[in-house]
Amino acid sequence: MRGINVGLIGWGTVGSGVIKILQENGPLIEKRLGSKIVLKRVADIDLKTEREVKVNRGVLTDRADEVIADPEIDVVLELIGGEEPARSYILEAFKQGKHVVTANKALLATHLDELYQVAQQCNVDLNFEAAVGGGIPIIRTLKEGFVAERIETIFGILNGTSNYILSTMTNEGGRFTEVLRQAQAKGYAEVDPSLDIDGIDAAHKLAILIKLAFGAKVPFEDIFIEGISDITPLDIQFGREFGYKIKLLAIGKTDGEAIEARVHPTMLPSDHLLATVDGVFNAIFLRGNAVGETLFFGQGAGMMATGSAVVSDLIELSRNILKGTRKRVPILSFQGPSIREGKVKDIEDIVRPYYMRFSALDRPGVLSKISGVLGKNEISIASVIQKGRGVSEAVPVVMMTHEARERNVRKALREIDQMDVILNETMLIRVEDELSGLARGVEK
Repeated sequence: MRGINVGLIGWGTVGSGVIKILQENGPLIEKRLGSKIVLKRVADIDLKTEREVKVNRGVLTDRADEVIADPEIDVVLELIGGEEPARSYILEAFKQGKHVVTANKALLATHLDELYQVAQQCNVDLNFEAAVGGGIPIIRTLKEGFVAERIETIFGILNGTSNYILSTMTNEGGRFTEVLRQAQAKGYAEVDPSLDIDGIDAAHKLAILIKLAFGAKVPFEDIFIEGISDITPLDIQFGREFGYKIKLLAIGKTDGEAIEARVHPTMLPSDHLLATVDGVFNAIFLRGNAVGETLFFGQGAGMMATGSAVVSDLIELSRNILKGTRKRVPILSFQGPSIREGKVKDIEDIVRPYYMRFSALDRPGVLSKISGVLGKNEISIASVIQKGRGVSEAVPVVMMTHEARERNVRKALREIDQMDVILNETMLIRVEDELSGLARGVEK
């Protein structure tokens, strides 16, 4: 049986992981596949820097087009990241009749529809397991394991950097800027961490999950995104007193029509399994109408975890090639004509409980003034913590509300923040507390 020839574009961290896995697990892969996978070409603009893994110098090139044009290569692995030139490389590989594996979540979040159309026209496959959740096989789960499910809810901790920062602030203390510096020193955060801490990376991944889970096209710009840089130790402390932990959560929900698509700091019940996911780990919770609640946990990034996902895609494509089949599993999980235009619910229309922290002057009647404005806007208070005198001139007044419409909440806070007894803009954090059963660690 013939071998499968592979061309790799991008010999960085993930590319090195792929090579290492192919080298170390080659005999195991051959036993499972029934054929050898041959790394025929490796392209990178930097061929001088020493890597952890070694390859035959004869397979190296600094020209990606040499990989794409090689008629003997069956599958191209795109691991350079970014939109361009990655997009152009993938499209050209399709036109050359080659299947593609990519880990490029930013590209997929904005150009997946285009890539899908060209792949269909060229009768080739596109796999992207490594784009979401690193080593967690969530893409294959949605496309195959849950093919009979109507997915209703997605909750995801999808960014390891933000999760490390928030869990460190929760478990060890420290302000956001201090913990961010620690994360950068340990290599968990980039020099420019904005994609991570501003929620953009998690939103890229959510856009992909929504398309596969709900069969809907959701423009990336329609996803509501809010980062974690305003979270303070005070909010973490009050959250703990109410029985909650703060996580940067990617949320997708559908009622069959409108879709909620949002990424923001979220208070989760402390006994929720997602709330126990700390450090750089990722976790994805799904609810299906038949299977119920499931939770997937693992390393969301890194050389070996992400490399493993890339190689799993490569092996799947190799099996198809050896059997002489293509497009056995739809690239987008749904058949093309069934994919609908998704209508994203405006963030002001969502209905949730809320955490509010007011910075108020320590004067009589402040609480009643705040409560009056909330009541006028149909916002019901569930719990209150008000610190006593002597803390400072301004004292925190913290409330948990019952479910309220965000439009009403924002209207109320605009009025409250204009009061002469309120010194700073009110801190607002959305709450998700509807999950039960498996997700809350309760045996059904």
